[in-house]
Amino acid sequence: MAPFETVQALVLHGPEDLRIEHRSLSPPAQDSLQVAIKTVGLCGSDLHYYDHGRNGDIIVREPLILGHEAAGTVVELGSRVTGFEIGDRVALEVGLPCEHCELCTNGRYNLCKEMRFRSSAKGPLPHFQGTLQEKINHPARWCHKLPDRVDMDLGALLEPMSVAIHATRRANIPLAGAIILIFGAGAVGLLCAFIAKQAGAAWVVVADVEDRRLEFALKNGFVDDTQLLQRSPPEQSVEADLLQTKSAASSIGELRLPDKPGKETGGAIGEVNVTFECTGAESCLQTAIYATKPGGKVMLVGMGTPIQTLPISAAALREVDLCGVFRYADTYGEGIQILHNLDSQWLLRLRALMTYRSYGMEQAKEAFDMAAKAPSTDVEPILKILVHVGEEAEGNARTLKENGLT
Repeated sequence: MAPFETVQALVLHGPEDLRIEHRSLSPPAQDSLQVAIKTVGLCGSDLHYYDHGRNGDIIVREPLILGHEAAGTVVELGSRVTGFEIGDRVALEVGLPCEHCELCTNGRYNLCKEMRFRSSAKGPLPHFQGTLQEKINHPARWCHKLPDRVDMDLGALLEPMSVAIHATRRANIPLAGAIILIFGAGAVGLLCAFIAKQAGAAWVVVADVEDRRLEFALKNGFVDDTQLLQRSPPEQSVEADLLQTKSAASSIGELRLPDKPGKETGGAIGEVNVTFECTGAESCLQTAIYATKPGGKVMLVGMGTPIQTLPISAAALREVDLCGVFRYADTYGEGIQILHNLDSQWLLRLRALMTYRSYGMEQAKEAFDMAAKAPSTDVEPILKILVHVGEEAEGNARTLKENGLT
């Protein structure tokens, strides 16, 4: 067994206070792997911690290594580990449940009250440190082998993709032939569109307030149509808000389906079968309720405004179910299979979703700054930022400076 070693890590000490530090790393425990981290995707929660030192009510109370969308290479095995070899490429599922409570034994371990989730400041101290470090020890049970066709970048994308897989499962409505509406053309929203299309959805519409994101989604084939939403004026009354969101739902319903053989036009899409609300914004959830057909589902994927005013009668009297979605459970196997079987066109689309890459810890710090000012940039939208840990920027990869964002 190798002795303790020192690894570089990117550590958050407070709002906008990221420091490159050296941390001591022990050999892996008997049931764990030591993984050299290669790619880490930046999540919205990472950016909230960086910008504010908190994510909603969850406050960073001690130095925290960020990052939880990760893939890497196995470099050392615990003494009792079987089924893995040094050199295996793996994606890390970073939430560790107790595995013994009723929720865990019923397959809903994502809701385990004892869950420890990397890079989250939730729960008792010490925080469970994240993956933006050169190497990490992680239980083998929660490491997933990647086939040759799935590279490290796609391996890191499995974590947010798992949220989309879990959301479609929770919908519990056949998506084949369905009309799907998505609020939020960010990474998770577009991954929901991707998974819906893999399940055979007939028509997918995404709505957002950012026209550049809508253009990206349509140009890259994630969706079939888009709807630009208007921001609510500040201090607008509840009644005016609900009128505006009902009008937005009507506009979405007037979008046209494609022409069909033997028919002059495909007609309006009308109310949709399932809506994935990926913003957490009150106005989007209001619109989602109005836009979903009787007996349909609104999936609450985004985490935003914690207390909202909703047209609840419009949901109750039409049996529109509001269904919570929190992280994921038992999704990595399906996600890996989906990626393994993808055609080249969809692989290119997913790679387009990874809009920026940074290389090494120094550029990772710059990546957080760049993400913070993303809405004010004049280039393509910022969707998914990847950090290639321990690598120098080289070749024809687009670095931050090449994109004019540093």
